Amino acid sequence: MRLEESEKLGALFLSVLFCFTLQGAKCQQVVNALTGTNVTLAVSFSIVPHLVVFWLKGNIPVVTWTINSSSPPSIAPGRTNVLRIETNGSLTFVNVPLSYSDNYTVQLTKSGLETASTAFTLNIFEIIQNVTLSAQPDLAKEGTENITLQYSVLQGTVKQQMWLFNGREVKNGSHYLIERRSLVILGPNRTDTGLYTLSLTNPFNTVTTHKNVTVFYGPDEPIVEVHPALPFYEAGATLNLSCQAQGFPLPIVQWMFGGQIVPNPQQGHLILTNVQTSQGGVYKCSLLNEVTKEKQEKNVTLNVYERPQGSPMCSVLSVDDAALQYQCGWTGGTPPAHLSFPVLSNTITGTENLSLTVIASANFDKKTVICMGDHPLEQNKCNVTASAPMKFLPSVETTVDPDGKIAVTISCLSEASPQAVVSWSRGGGVVVNGTTHQISNDTAKLKIRNYNISSFLLMPNVTCTCRNPLGSQRGQIQLQGPSISDSSLFPNQDGTVITLTWEVPPSAIVTGFEIQMKGPPLMSKNGKSVNTKSSSDEYQFIQQKPGSARSADIFPLDPNLTYRFRIVPKARLTEGKPSEIHRISPGEGLSGSAIAGIAAGIPCSILFLVLLCGLIYLIVYCNKNKNRQTRYPISRAVEKAKITQPNTIPHNLLTGRLKSPPDYDRLHQAPSERSVALPTFVPPPPVRVATTV
Repeated sequence: MRLEESEKLGALFLSVLFCFTLQGAKCQQVVNALTGTNVTLAVSFSIVPHLVVFWLKGNIPVVTWTINSSSPPSIAPGRTNVLRIETNGSLTFVNVPLSYSDNYTVQLTKSGLETASTAFTLNIFEIIQNVTLSAQPDLAKEGTENITLQYSVLQGTVKQQMWLFNGREVKNGSHYLIERRSLVILGPNRTDTGLYTLSLTNPFNTVTTHKNVTVFYGPDEPIVEVHPALPFYEAGATLNLSCQAQGFPLPIVQWMFGGQIVPNPQQGHLILTNVQTSQGGVYKCSLLNEVTKEKQEKNVTLNVYERPQGSPMCSVLSVDDAALQYQCGWTGGTPPAHLSFPVLSNTITGTENLSLTVIASANFDKKTVICMGDHPLEQNKCNVTASAPMKFLPSVETTVDPDGKIAVTISCLSEASPQAVVSWSRGGGVVVNGTTHQISNDTAKLKIRNYNISSFLLMPNVTCTCRNPLGSQRGQIQLQGPSISDSSLFPNQDGTVITLTWEVPPSAIVTGFEIQMKGPPLMSKNGKSVNTKSSSDEYQFIQQKPGSARSADIFPLDPNLTYRFRIVPKARLTEGKPSEIHRISPGEGLSGSAIAGIAAGIPCSILFLVLLCGLIYLIVYCNKNKNRQTRYPISRAVEKAKITQPNTIPHNLLTGRLKSPPDYDRLHQAPSERSVALPTFVPPPPVRVATTV
């Protein structure tokens, strides 16, 4: 080796005498160099024209050149700033980096001759600087975990390390373990206290560092107590947890719960007031020797009980349409409640949630199954009853999709436990999901879509079957066109607002309703009539209602005019038969039954008047015949006395327009006694009779 004085950093030139013939003499060299210097791997050989030199880093070609060629050498990309080939084929590294440590091979070849090669091992080193030696733990308790002395180097390449304890070399054995960057003291004791020295060496420098190690003792096994000492505690109680241990220096006590540190102002004592169930669990007492970093830990478990929330909840589900799964849940308690189905099994139990599956049979139909919940603070229960599907009537709901198609949704809901699964058929064929027919996720609804109402009316009956493990029920429906089954009119007290109500048959397809009116125009808000082009003798469209509507308010009306209303059901553009006509007139307000009673009472009143008049006529006729009977002779004295009686004042009832009846006794006097001619008989005027209903 020699130094190249021309280089700035005093690069090291390593010349290797490489003597060979082209038939193949070989030799090998190991070269150590300092990072940042210039290094040359030199070769010498017999001069041969057109000799090609190949340099390889490992197995990767890095430089290729023909000796004395005018063409520049071929250097691998990214390496031109480091590698340089000399005129004699030697390879020079400029400011060599640490990463260029590797095995290098040079190959010399000539066409027609054998290839000669040799290898170099280039080791690049850095000056060792800033060595730090640390101990983990720095100070340890006697007889506990190992002490690890570990070093770190800010810069430099370590070729060899040596450990000394109090001036004596440390070697691997039962008490010491030397690793790549550390020395482990196995089972340290008091005799391991002293000075430890580390010496790090490479071909260019040596660094020595020291570390004092002191071994302490403690903490001892902790003693943990809870006051008061009980197997479990009710929520709201106050507890005192204490943790003590011997050691030097005196260990620091730390309480942990749920992975979090719990503050304890009193050394070693943790006081819990108004304890809740969330504070129940495992509490860890950790004792730390601040000097040796030694720890001792001990756990204590607190059981805090609380009643479960509410009451147990029971349910029953279907399993493969052949079995019943009874479920029971009672959550929130601490500890979880113990659950069981005594009627179903005496051996299967669970906590918080329990499920038990049994084969369905008629014995379980309407049979009540009880779930028993047992908790240290409370016992409770719930029950559930499984039942086969009940009889039901399918219902129809009609809408219009955005694309203008009529959508009829048939619902088949049967009361059952567990919930029934519905299957659909039409005209003997099974209905499946598609463009026209869509079955809901819970299978309880079938949606049929089409543009034409006639397609719904001509289709066969739709049948739905509700089934659960305990039985089945079937419902059938035949769709019909838009229609109204019943309607009514209700006016307000002033006669300015009416409410129309109506009902639709369950199987009718109705997408909307048209409210029509016959009569004068409706009034505006200012009380004036609104002029319309339609005649008052024709029905006019006044409102449009959706298919779900069952009532309509119409206002304002003139209470002094007569109006007629009707409701026309529609299925998109198809109109059904209008409802009955509802009429409202001035002074109306009587119900239909009152009007019917009045209509029936009029002929009865006339008949009663006829009978009464006949009875009066019969009475008058009988009195007339009685007055015409033969009279016996009367004493003249008496007769004269009778004649000479003064006239009396007529009865008050006869002082009006009616005249007093004639004195029929005077008409029977003898002709000689008559002072004047006999008057002509005038019958009494008819009596007026007034009847009020």
